[in-house]
Formats: sequence, C-alpha cells, structure tokens
Amino acid sequence: MSEEPLAVERIAHTAASPEGANSTYVVPDRGLVVDPGPPGDDSWQTLTEELSAVGLPIGAVETVLVSHWHADHSGLAPRLAAAADAELVLHEADAPLVADYAVERTRRVDRDARRLREWGVPDETVEAIKSGDDPSPMPDQCPVRAVSDGDRIAGLEAFHTPGHTSGHLSLAASDALFLGDAVLPTYTPNVGGSDTRMDAALAVYLDTLDRIESRARSVGVASDVTGDVASDATGDSSLRAFPGHGSSVDLLDRIGVIREHHADRVREMVRALPDSGPGRTPWEVAGDCFGEMTGIHAKMGAGEAAAHLTFAADRGLAVCVENSSVRDSPVRYVAADADLSDPLADRR
Repeated sequence: MSEEPLAVERIAHTAASPEGANSTYVVPDRGLVVDPGPPGDDSWQTLTEELSAVGLPIGAVETVLVSHWHADHSGLAPRLAAAADAELVLHEADAPLVADYAVERTRRVDRDARRLREWGVPDETVEAIKSGDDPSPMPDQCPVRAVSDGDRIAGLEAFHTPGHTSGHLSLAASDALFLGDAVLPTYTPNVGGSDTRMDAALAVYLDTLDRIESRARSVGVASDVTGDVASDATGDSSLRAFPGHGSSVDLLDRIGVIREHHADRVREMVRALPDSGPGRTPWEVAGDCFGEMTGIHAKMGAGEAAAHLTFAADRGLAVCVENSSVRDSPVRYVAADADLSDPLADRR
C-alpha cells in the first residue's frame, strides 16, 4: 500500500531576494516549518498570519528546519523557534553560523576578505564589501540542533546537498524533496562567493546535482510542476520538488540546464585566460565575464570565477600559476592546451 502524499503548504515572502520570492514550506501534520524566511517585522507578520491560515499556529510548531545559513532563509528561524518553543535544526556544517551568529559573522566577514584578496579583488573593493556587509537582526546566540546526512527530522530524512553553502541541507520524504537553494527554477545558485569556506565549490555542487538527480529518478519526478501529486504506473506518488525561491521547479530539466550553464561558464572562463605569462586572477576573469561589479555582486562574481577556474585547473583545462616571489600574491591561471568541448565529462 502506498503512503499518503505529504501535505505541504507554501508561504511566499513578497520581500524578494535576487533569486525571487522566498518560499517557506509548512507541513501541518508534522508541526514542521522549512525556511521561515528573511528577518524583519513585515516578514514575521506574513509568516505568522499564513501559519495560522494553513492550520499551524505558532503554538503548534514543533520543528523549524533551515536549509542553509543565509539570512533570507534563516533570518526568522530563531524568532520562530523561540516563540513556539520549537527545535531549530541545521546541518552541522552551517549550524554554527546561526547558533553562534555574532562570533561566526565576524569570522565570516574576515574570511571573506581573505578570500577576496586571494582572488585578486582590489583592497578598496574588499573594504567596500566589508563595510556594506551589515549584520542581520538575529540573536547573538540561540540553541540549534546540528544534524548530518541521513538523520531524521520530524520523521523526514536529512539530505546533505552542499555547494551553495558547505552545510546546505535538503529534506526528503518518500514523495517530496525540500530543496532550499540547491536547485532553483530560474536562477543558478551561486557557488564560490556564497560560502567562502569551500575550496572546490563547483565540484561539490555538481556532485550534489548528481545525488539529487539519482534520488529523483529512483522514485519518479512529478510531471505537474505546480506541485500537485503525479502518479507513476504503480500508483505511487512521484517526487515533488519544492525550491527555496519560487513555487515549483521541473527538477530533472532544470538540473540539465544548470549543468550546461556550468559547462558554458568553464569554457568562457578558460578562454579568457592567456596561454602563457603571469596569468590572470579570478577577479580579472570575472570582470570579462560579468562587467563592472560592486558590493555583494563583486563577492559573488569573484567567487563564481574562482570556483570555475579551480574546477578547470583540477581537470587539466587550466594551470594555476604560483608566484612564490611575492608574499600574499593572488592566485593566477593560464589556459592549458586541452579540449573544452565537454568540460564536465571526466567527472561522470
């Protein structure tokens, strides 16, 4: 006998991020809220009113799951968990950035600055990024349950999906997958700048796409991307995919599009490299690919270039040029004499 489809409600936050309106998902039967949304009183009002409307008032919330540490997903989580006396859950790699927010934010800003200089970002741009990185209105500390891949959360499975952040966490049921920012319907999640702790962000993210695709194919993917349950030939519910921005995603199609995007980006960035000489920094390559960048876009652009050039160098498509004569000199790359027709081929 097949299981009953998981009943899921969506709350949309109109204060949209660049990726589109944030999505909070609610599973009333399990007292579960996934990604409560960005901080602020307007978002809080939206969240609390809609929770009551879908049949899960604050007092009935038992578990608050956050897919990753970014404030547009985690911002309301401590406030909701405290108001509901609920358990707040993140993957163990991201948990400290919420549980010990004040200390970890200081470490993150300093780490970001070091990475940016490593990628060749000019000092004045680095300082502008640091000064514009305002604290989110979150408590300095809060209790968090840190979980790992395969742990159970409100009866569902923790499914580690790193790449966008080191501890990015999806949540899996037999017929549903809450994706956070692992796969989005229109935007390609940033890798590199979105979490500067990661040394091989693109390779890690591509492995995550493989895992998501494998899981989706093992249970079937809902053909109706509105989130309505589709059925396969056996009568069992197919997998429904719930993204962290927007209301739905055609999962397998979108994974294919994202892979091709990254293949194109690797080609573009390798072709922006010289064949010899001192090479070019990720920042210089990012300028060719993205144009003028300021603020958060400078960090994301430099990180994106660094992730793709690291990936290219690891696969023999580019060469990292060391300059041991200059202390703290930025990393540079030159192009290798290699076939770029399928830059992702050797990883499958």
